Amino acid sequence: MKWIGRRISFVDHEAKTTIIITPDTPGIFKGLIGAWVFMWGAVGAYLIWYLIESYGKTKLTAKQLSTLQQEQIIIVVFLVFWIYYFVRIGRVFLWLNWGREYIKIDKIALTLKPSIGKYGRAKEYFIENISKISVFTPEKNSLQAAWENSPWIRGGERVEFEYFGKRVRFGRKLEEQDAKQLFQLVTKKIDEHLKRKKKQS
Repeated sequence: MKWIGRRISFVDHEAKTTIIITPDTPGIFKGLIGAWVFMWGAVGAYLIWYLIESYGKTKLTAKQLSTLQQEQIIIVVFLVFWIYYFVRIGRVFLWLNWGREYIKIDKIALTLKPSIGKYGRAKEYFIENISKISVFTPEKNSLQAAWENSPWIRGGERVEFEYFGKRVRFGRKLEEQDAKQLFQLVTKKIDEHLKRKKKQS
């Protein structure tokens, strides 16, 4: 096994090359996001419990019933907002702890599989149809750079290619130097497989 930086490992065989990219996981950010997920989950659980309990109240005056209905509407609206952020940040927390990007390059395809633990969907891209491989680096101090480097999101892919007119990106939050070395490895292996296929045909 060989390494590019501290987050990219790869095993290179003649028939295929497998690459694993691990998340950048500073301990302080994992702790903060974990605490946020726990507290946000506790808030939502309490509000759901309160909402269920409120529907069981029957002995109320008309004024009390009107106030309760208004509360229920406010809670329901807030829970929609709560679910969105709980899922979004929860996925980031899972990614930071158990996420991996798996890349396989062989004579047929480049396969990308972002996964959390054992769960993830692999997508194959036939190497003959891959073009315009490049390193994507947002401008320093730009809003995009600040957003993609934020610990609250999973994105910020640094290597991209074109496949039937669509841009496909991978290599989340890689340092520029690591992204360039990954780009060189991927392009080298794709070229090698394409040359072998031409010789065999």
